[in-house]
Amino acid sequence: MIAEYLNEKFGIDKRVTDFCLSVEKEIRGIFDGIDANAEINQYKVLHAMQKNKLGEAHLGGTTGYGYNDLGRDTLEKIYADVFHTEDALVRPQIISGTHALTVALFGNLRYGDELCSLVGAPYDTLEGVIGHKREVKGSLKEHGIGYRELPLLENGRADLENIPSVINEKTRLVTIQRSKGYCCRPSLCIDEIEEIIKRVKAVRGDIICMVDNCYGEFVDTVEPSDVGADLVVGSLIKNPGGGLAPVGGYIAGKAEYVENAAYRLTAPGMGKEVGPSLGVTASLVQGLFLSPSVTAASLKGAVFASAIFEKLGFEVMPTPREKRADIVQAIQMRTAENVISFCGGIQKGAPVDSFAAPEPWDMPGYDCPVIMAAGAFVQGSSIELSADAPMKPPYTVYMQGGLTWYHAKVGIIIAVNEMYKKGQIKF
Repeated sequence: MIAEYLNEKFGIDKRVTDFCLSVEKEIRGIFDGIDANAEINQYKVLHAMQKNKLGEAHLGGTTGYGYNDLGRDTLEKIYADVFHTEDALVRPQIISGTHALTVALFGNLRYGDELCSLVGAPYDTLEGVIGHKREVKGSLKEHGIGYRELPLLENGRADLENIPSVINEKTRLVTIQRSKGYCCRPSLCIDEIEEIIKRVKAVRGDIICMVDNCYGEFVDTVEPSDVGADLVVGSLIKNPGGGLAPVGGYIAGKAEYVENAAYRLTAPGMGKEVGPSLGVTASLVQGLFLSPSVTAASLKGAVFASAIFEKLGFEVMPTPREKRADIVQAIQMRTAENVISFCGGIQKGAPVDSFAAPEPWDMPGYDCPVIMAAGAFVQGSSIELSADAPMKPPYTVYMQGGLTWYHAKVGIIIAVNEMYKKGQIKF
């Protein structure tokens, strides 16, 4: 019945549905582990909401200065409990993951300090914030903050043995990017993050260990803050927003460092005391409540895509049965035409703007044209089914998201169908 519906209503070739649905049967056992993690994470979120006595009165909003916003303050206590941290800053005034990282960095670094990335080059947009690879107004470099970078090993893993070599008396903060970004390396699992942090603290205990947690929340049953991270930072239009958050970001960690970030976001002397919630608190709270289930749906989609393209002979990272550290699935598409067809298919499978055809363009913050497919209810939301790729060899596409498993499933099948129609894949 499902195959016939896809063939009739979405125009999927029968050979495509037969192939994809047979792959689904092979990976069903992997879904059990994903669901088990989601169940624990759901209880964790529920317990935090109950512990902090979340009430209907908290779901309203404030305007203007946002003084005494009880809903905002309660949500931040809930985040602190979910991530097992001393404090959290959760605000709609933070517009992206890059913005959240920027607030955390500028809040905790001073002139003469040095920032160090321990997992190679950070994501493209953060390079502009740092300012040491290209001149950007307002960068850390312009504010007198130094930067070092520890290259990855040939296998894409962190160079644990050489961590002490890049830390010196000026090192104030190290950043650890959990997800791969546009880099062909494995994303970092919790045990790897824990080992990196242990190595840093063994050199100097006062160094701030910040983890860029984007795409990684609720993939495991523990977070980087459970294994020694001083700050964890992310976007609400990724995993923790559950697809309902219209905007926002979070910074959770030690109270001193969160407070420093708050002074950067608002103003010295004001910090967390101001900042209106503008009526979005209910969406942020409900999105967090749904997040474990939505993240699980995204993970199932990632495993499904990985299994399909591995069978078709493409290089995938991670493979279907590898332990996952985030919701991102990388597929080396080999050619620009394959990338465009795949992204076009993901767009055709979207609930919003399914009629649009994504094209590569010179997106701000990137060093080459980028194609992005995202027919999302929230602009740029990558917890919704989406795919993007820098248009340069090896033409790796990065797929993520899916508010429900069934939407991720059909979107991926449509993308495979697009490639099949153009003769780019064969069964």
